[in-house]
Amino acid sequence: MNDTAYNNNSTWNRQVYHRLKLALSLGLRRQLFLSVCDNLHLRNQVAARLHSTLAYPVGQVLYRSSNAQENSTPAYPRLVTLRLNLNDPNPIVQINQWLANYPPPIIGASKDTPGRPFPVPAFQIVGVEHLTKQPVATQRLFLHYLRLSEQYFSTQESSRFLESNLLLWIPRPWLSAIKQSAPQFWRCRTGVFVFAGEPTPATQAGYPERFSRSGSLDLENIEQSIIDESVSQAELRTVATEFKFENNSDFPAEIQENDVHQTQEATPQQQEFTNRSGSGNDNQSLSSLSYVSSELTELVIATINTNSAQNTEDYLQPQQILLEIEELHKNQVPGEILAEAYHRLGTLYRLRIEQGDSTLENLMVAIIAYQEAISYDETSSQLPDILNDLGTLYWMLYRTPPNSEEGQTYIEQAIEFYQLALKMMSPQTHRETYARVQNNLGTAYGDLARFSHPSENWQQAILAYSEALSYRTAEMDSLKYAACQNNLGTAYWHLGQYNQPIVHLKKAIAAYNEALIHYNPEEEPLKYGMIQNNIGTACWNLAQYEQPAQNLQLAINVYSEALKYRTPANVPSACAATQNNLGTAYWHLANLSQTTKQARQNYLQLCISAYEEAIDLAHSLSGTLLSFDLLASYNNLGLAHYQLVIDKSFNGDKPTRSQHLEVALENHLKALKGLSKQPEAYQTTFTYVVKTIRAFHNELGIQGQNLALSKIPSQLLPEILSKL
Repeated sequence: MNDTAYNNNSTWNRQVYHRLKLALSLGLRRQLFLSVCDNLHLRNQVAARLHSTLAYPVGQVLYRSSNAQENSTPAYPRLVTLRLNLNDPNPIVQINQWLANYPPPIIGASKDTPGRPFPVPAFQIVGVEHLTKQPVATQRLFLHYLRLSEQYFSTQESSRFLESNLLLWIPRPWLSAIKQSAPQFWRCRTGVFVFAGEPTPATQAGYPERFSRSGSLDLENIEQSIIDESVSQAELRTVATEFKFENNSDFPAEIQENDVHQTQEATPQQQEFTNRSGSGNDNQSLSSLSYVSSELTELVIATINTNSAQNTEDYLQPQQILLEIEELHKNQVPGEILAEAYHRLGTLYRLRIEQGDSTLENLMVAIIAYQEAISYDETSSQLPDILNDLGTLYWMLYRTPPNSEEGQTYIEQAIEFYQLALKMMSPQTHRETYARVQNNLGTAYGDLARFSHPSENWQQAILAYSEALSYRTAEMDSLKYAACQNNLGTAYWHLGQYNQPIVHLKKAIAAYNEALIHYNPEEEPLKYGMIQNNIGTACWNLAQYEQPAQNLQLAINVYSEALKYRTPANVPSACAATQNNLGTAYWHLANLSQTTKQARQNYLQLCISAYEEAIDLAHSLSGTLLSFDLLASYNNLGLAHYQLVIDKSFNGDKPTRSQHLEVALENHLKALKGLSKQPEAYQTTFTYVVKTIRAFHNELGIQGQNLALSKIPSQLLPEILSKL
């Protein structure tokens, strides 16, 4: 097959792909498939297409539409993609570990019926080719594991894995090795699918440069803001991940990730289509298509059912394009024409996504359509931009519930598409596109840092953002330049949490200040305030390592500046987060050894005011996800009131002391109530409660202690009395 002409290779590979997809779709048990492919570009494309078409879309669309009663059940993948663990190359262990972490959910349960588990997914394993660069002992260990895995396919042994299928991607040399050294595993094979293509050289990508186009989906102007530092007595608290799309013309998305808030913007590009006449074909006519893949058809039908009112003159309706593609297939037109039609379908859905309609179905239609376009025309001048779009769509797929469990796979796929796009263009002649893709790549590496090797991935993000800034100057586009500088600052901030904190935090502050120069606070008040908030958090962080008083005062100054633009009326959630940060900075400044007694009292009062403002705003936003830990803020406010009273320089009278201690106790009890499922944090807060009750006794006598005990829930009294 290596001698087959290129066109014949494409035809052959398309046939092999459809046979492989059909084999995986049959739902049989204990099937072992070997997929042989020497061309990594082709392997990545086919594996990604299998994942995108089989993992979620068809099952999810049909499942969610067929039984409204079960709509609340989280989607569960039909196909899982795993990368071989080179440290312990045992596919069976990896699969069983995944199933242990994500067991199939029970569906259809009711009072009368126990329900049934969701089908166990199939697994495709990629990355075997990397074993070639590993020690011989590791290669032999992999073959040993394959020999041992025979029992999972050839016996009726009770194991969850027996209900699943395995697709193992291997290059030809490993096919020969498996035949010779793992004959038991080889005998268990259900099918072997061989793709044609020249091997990918180890030292070069082997892909020619392509030209760029406009109208490419982008992760432009990612704006990342560190906002949610919540102080406890000993350490800072982190927050859960939040993600929200806001539907407006700038297509922003807010991402809360540990201590980072990012605002992602992709400016919609204009794409014109020729308006064609049509009679508004119904779903029945789409269901009868024979050339267009069934998964694509079903997804499009699902989007039509949920967006039936969408019918503008700016672009073709999806059913019209599908019918056109069907006709093109029937007429056996050249691949370039088919690719153009699939590309228009992908672009139609990309535009919908840019306008805020980023449903799972829309994302999947765009992905499948673009991948079809590539499969029919791999020489298109638009290929780099399509690859960039695919990278961003996979990045968005990771951010679209319920795909977070498969997040690492989606992000890694996005990174591969971005890297491939970069190899197909010259930065000297395509500066804007090259910078855009590098910016996107930096964002993807930042998200990948959540899953593994954070220091290394944040370093990769810095390299990508820096490369983007080499070709994106302030003179070309000052706002995009500023946004990329801001991203670079946040990447340095994260890297500073793992190594060389002083060096990296100073670089973060420098990048933030460079970004700030290009934002006019009158024209971009929210972005200006956000970057001021970033600078404040970086200064606060730097204060933990050097010049604490100076850096904390700088943090307070810029937080206060940020609050001029992050107002309760404009952005109450962001205002609350910055107020929380301001309270944290005042708390640390009050507790420095060099702070005078009078200054300490003043800082604690300012700390209390900031926390109270943050908490009041949080209460007004009931139902809105916050970017900081409200329970930690309760504790912090309680600690500030407590510390104010026990300070020897405090000269308040007994009613004032009692008032502060009552507020401290009230806030600690609020925190305690919400921490019942967090044993360590609960115990810390319980200790605060006991200390506060003792302060009542020390400051106000037995009468004060009785007042405190009267406010304690009855179920807590026995344990608290034993501590006093």
